[in-house]
Amino acid sequence: MSLLVLMNVSLFALLVATAIAVTRLRALYEATMLTALAGLLSASLFVSLDALDVAITEAAVGTGISTVLFLVALALTRSREAVTPPRKLWSGAAVALLLGATLVYASQDLPSFAEPDTPVQTHPVTETYLQDSQEDVGIPNTVAAVLASYRGYDTLGELVVIFTAGVTVPLLLMRTRRRTDRDGDEVRDEARANVMSEYRVLRVASKILMPFILIFAFYVLFHGDYGPGGGFQAGVIFAAGFVLYGLVFGIRSVERVLPWPAMLALLPAGVLLYAGLGIVNMALGGSFLDYGTLVPDHPKEGQHLGILVIETGVGITVAAVLIAVFYSFANRGARR
Repeated sequence: MSLLVLMNVSLFALLVATAIAVTRLRALYEATMLTALAGLLSASLFVSLDALDVAITEAAVGTGISTVLFLVALALTRSREAVTPPRKLWSGAAVALLLGATLVYASQDLPSFAEPDTPVQTHPVTETYLQDSQEDVGIPNTVAAVLASYRGYDTLGELVVIFTAGVTVPLLLMRTRRRTDRDGDEVRDEARANVMSEYRVLRVASKILMPFILIFAFYVLFHGDYGPGGGFQAGVIFAAGFVLYGLVFGIRSVERVLPWPAMLALLPAGVLLYAGLGIVNMALGGSFLDYGTLVPDHPKEGQHLGILVIETGVGITVAAVLIAVFYSFANRGARR
């Protein structure tokens, strides 16, 4: 057994053990921490499989943003799971066993692990993506070329889904409150922020890390054509910086930097930028999302410019949606 296979098997075994531990826990805060560990293990597996773009997203979302949102949601509900009736446990176990058996049966058609003659290695489309894309698109990062150029329509659809979630979640969490309730929530928020900010290590570390997080987000965005990264990853990392600052200094401090009206304006901005670029391509005589029309004499430069523009749009919407969701949870105050 090679070292790579041994590492993959070990990571997968730890992931399975973590999943089993999560199902056995009734303390929801501990289960949330183990869920974050599962996200970190998944990211490590993606790294070992050379899926670095997915690994960055999983580390930022599965381990970072999702954990924070779970903790904020638990602050609004309760810290322990309610007792489930036995009849529901049996029905849930039956569904889980049936689904697991179906997946195991379907996995019998998968090729052996690490075989060189798998369809993903021998299919003609592989050569198109890995080799022809360098001539058609001219982007060193094949993942960026596929997502932003070959399947630009699908990526636009995914961005619309993210935008829809960013609009729906705040609407679901919105409620009518009296002025006194809002004032009381602000007092409680400031009290929680003061408790967190009293820890000098947290206060100093967050202020030091904040600019580096934002700079790294811009690096991931603008370097996505050449290495792992892009708009999705950059947007998540950018939002993580604001979430970290809000956890330590309170939601009001973050809203002074990025108020709600500005957040609402940023939600559709990325989608409009993405779709607007396609309309510009059509106005210049090309097809929708045909970036080569941006620089007719040098189509590859046009591809590079177009991909950079839409990746920026993706990053804006992803960051705005995640920060808006965090705002929506944090502004509700603690309710037990």
